[in-house]
Amino acid sequence: MYLGAAGDLVSVAEGVPGYAGENPVFVTGVVVGLLVLGGGGTVLYRYLTRPPVSQFKSLLADRDAVTVLMHPNPDPDAMSSALAVDQLATATGTDTTLCYVGEIRRPENRAFQTVLDLDFDRIETVGDIKTDAVVLVDHNEPRGFPGAEEVEPMAVVDHHPGDGTGTEFTDVRTDMGSCATIFAEYFENLEWDFFEVDVALTDGGVDTAGVPAEAIPSHVATGLIYGIQSDTRSLTNGCSAADFAAAAYLYGGVDTDLLNCIANPQVDAEVLDVKSRAISEREVRAPYGFSDVGEVSNTDAIPQAADELETLEGVSAVVVIGEKEGTIRIAGRSRDDRVHIGRAIEAVVADIPMAEGGGHARMGGGKIPVEYMDGIGPSDGVSKVDLQERLFEAMGGER
Repeated sequence: MYLGAAGDLVSVAEGVPGYAGENPVFVTGVVVGLLVLGGGGTVLYRYLTRPPVSQFKSLLADRDAVTVLMHPNPDPDAMSSALAVDQLATATGTDTTLCYVGEIRRPENRAFQTVLDLDFDRIETVGDIKTDAVVLVDHNEPRGFPGAEEVEPMAVVDHHPGDGTGTEFTDVRTDMGSCATIFAEYFENLEWDFFEVDVALTDGGVDTAGVPAEAIPSHVATGLIYGIQSDTRSLTNGCSAADFAAAAYLYGGVDTDLLNCIANPQVDAEVLDVKSRAISEREVRAPYGFSDVGEVSNTDAIPQAADELETLEGVSAVVVIGEKEGTIRIAGRSRDDRVHIGRAIEAVVADIPMAEGGGHARMGGGKIPVEYMDGIGPSDGVSKVDLQERLFEAMGGER
């Protein structure tokens, strides 16, 4: 019970017949003690109910340096979220290293990094992480590199389903369409202003001279709004009111020229070939589709092919698979409220050793080592024909 006023406490004491009159010193001591506790409780309540950004910013301020870790093969949502942490940390005087595992391959991802002139460090093992303080963005469990299980992040900011948490701070909101939305909300709560900066690759990259520490440079605002757009398909899929509000807020700081350069990169020829194969090799059992695009050298072409296949008339959910270096890659898309594509893929691969699968209602993915798919280990194996049937069953709600 919260006790907030001296009058309330005195009335409680006086309610005990004769006790206050017989023990005035004791009663006075109790009242003073409860007032102190009540005041302390107020401070504690205010501390515990601070906005998430206040808690996160205080946590950053307590560290000399932090490592911001993106998920493997980061996309614009992950990269912009890392950039947002860097901006918050800079305001507190904390050094950051922005890290990722894998490769940045997809055209829009490469364009995002190049146009905004972002400096990321690629890591291969846990030994490449140089600080004890680690912040995860756009994923909630470290993965994709040897020793990942040894990392205990101090903070996690994410919008994906999962059980991962930070040892000191966790802000996981699965109702958000993007992680960038969460950081946009952080900046709006802080009431930071926007400042235009020059991003000119030919003369040294981002020039932030004269920009206050507690402000959002235009390249950061541009990155965040594209992060939202890319994860929600330009605010048309899997988004919430918060995503629209975040985009509206960020619009005041966007550099439209930069945004256009990121959004319209040149397309790799293989991506066009894989999209073509996905369409020509498709099997449709209305309203669901499936396609096996075979061997690929660029695995990012597979989800792009799924994006393309989903636009076909009469198709509301699709899965595209392809293979690279002994691993089957899976990409799923859904516009069908009956099909949670992430759960569907997860159910399909659940009994295959070393396989992974999951994601959101609208977007999902996974991978299966070919040797385990063929039956190595405690498994009878799953043929591609069987996998296809499983996927159609899962999309149809039969798994």
